[in-house]
Amino acid sequence: DITEVLSYKPATPGQRRTRFSDNTDTGYVERKRARLAVAAATASASASGTGAGVARSSRVPPSASAPQQPAGLNKEAVLRALEADDNAEGDGAKVDGDDADASKPSKADSVSGMRLLMLQLEKRAARNAELRVKYSDNPEKFMESEVELHSALQELHTLPTVPAAYPVLCELPVLDTLLQLVLHENTDISIAVIDLIEEMTDTDVLAENPDDTEQLIAKLMDAQLVMMLVQNLDRLDETIKEEADGVHSSFGIIENLCEARPDCLEQMASKQGLLACLLKRIGKRGFSPNKLYASELLAILLQSSEPNRLLLGELKGVDILLNQLAHYKRQDPADSEERELMENLFNCLCSALLAKANKDRFLRGEGLQLMNLILREKRVARPSALKVLDYALNGPDGADNALKFVDILGLRTIFPVFMRPPKPKKSGFSVQEIEEHLCSILHNLLRHCANSPTHKTRILAKFVENDHAKMERLAELHFKWRDSVKAADRRLLAERRQPELWNASTEEELEEEVYLRRLEMGLFTLQLVDLILLQVCAMSPPDAGVVRPVRQMFNMRSSPLPAVHGVVKEHLAHSDDAEEKARLEPLLAVFKERFGLAE
Repeated sequence: DITEVLSYKPATPGQRRTRFSDNTDTGYVERKRARLAVAAATASASASGTGAGVARSSRVPPSASAPQQPAGLNKEAVLRALEADDNAEGDGAKVDGDDADASKPSKADSVSGMRLLMLQLEKRAARNAELRVKYSDNPEKFMESEVELHSALQELHTLPTVPAAYPVLCELPVLDTLLQLVLHENTDISIAVIDLIEEMTDTDVLAENPDDTEQLIAKLMDAQLVMMLVQNLDRLDETIKEEADGVHSSFGIIENLCEARPDCLEQMASKQGLLACLLKRIGKRGFSPNKLYASELLAILLQSSEPNRLLLGELKGVDILLNQLAHYKRQDPADSEERELMENLFNCLCSALLAKANKDRFLRGEGLQLMNLILREKRVARPSALKVLDYALNGPDGADNALKFVDILGLRTIFPVFMRPPKPKKSGFSVQEIEEHLCSILHNLLRHCANSPTHKTRILAKFVENDHAKMERLAELHFKWRDSVKAADRRLLAERRQPELWNASTEEELEEEVYLRRLEMGLFTLQLVDLILLQVCAMSPPDAGVVRPVRQMFNMRSSPLPAVHGVVKEHLAHSDDAEEKARLEPLLAVFKERFGLAE
């Protein structure tokens, strides 16, 4: 006659992911017990005494916005599972009381051992819920059950070491109980559950045991766990170390789910409120490790999802990012972690600018003025500001930003940076990245200013001033990246003789793969440089005197000018931008005519 749960304690505790702090000192258990008691008393003091009489913390999210809770604790189901487990084991174990020791399975990490721990947790959760209802105004009556429940959760931390027990977890009602406990009135219980779920969903565990873990991930997503976590974050006080760790573990679960189910990123961002939650945390002043983690999650949501980028704009996310980045226009990050936060925010802004609507918001939010100021101040953020400008001006949607950049005297800022770019060691960007962003900005300025006589005149004049110093810089970049591309072509020619190095199955696919590799190895930057040369030479008035110095520069290096023409032709052959092709082909004809190039 089994009426109690077998008490089972594993031989060795499971390994936990490192968080901001590890509670490993000898007095932790005592402090935790005292903390649980205080939390229980606080919950009781704030109870309303209505409804079922369960004491709830004043920081629990309002029930109106809460996701649908899992089914309640089912004691009959627990007893049936216990009886089934007892029959299967056939060991005749007897239990004398709640805390009696029982015969243990042969292996401490066996599936049957995990089942016992699950059922123990189910029983203690049911007992705690019952006592909370019965003695809602007397926390001393349910304080001990709270401590026992917390202990049961800690013992279950060995579960991630036995992924074969995950299907058992999904079959028993204990999974629903765990999800219920995420919003437990006592935040210590809630945090303990969150820590456990984070370890259960660890990406290494999921990757190594896909068959055992797939059902668990599906159930967690169906239960809208992300929404529960988002709502639970509102009541966690990050000035308390344990609760700050709970926020970090919550973000860890969300990151694990994002990696396991990338197809659900948009659902998590919008329907489950994740994107709004992240923006709220990022919008706070100052630096914290959890703010850094929030910026990483935001970057994941925006990286490959156009709906999420649009949602960010609707939630005023562009303004929030600009406000946070304004902090770095006149001062550098305090340390490497804050610098990582800054770079994450810049990357989030770049992803957001892939949506046209956000380019308009960036313009209205004076994002161009902010990037211009950052470039002038010569701070660590300069290369990141260049990257943002590149994204803001790029493509046909960047015309308004390009014209505005000229209006705010941005040419006075960008050309000195073009002549003397930031040092790679100080910026964290490679030489190729910096020069690529600079050349892309100048190319798009020329492209978008072509139909505005005033703006076109102002930018072309910059290439003529100081005895054509900018044209010399362009020629220098052309020769540098031409040599890089030649070296890349020699290397790729040798690699083409080794089919195992390529993924292509046809000659056409191989040519496309080779072209993409050439772009990565310097061809893309060379194309941008030559597009600038082409546009300046073809768009300038005949009396501007641009042709003669360019011819002299190429003759000094014994380099043929048709090379520029050939690079641009190759670019157009692989471009899908019909509008850009229609604009550049007449300029190619003018270029050939002015330099006397043969067909």
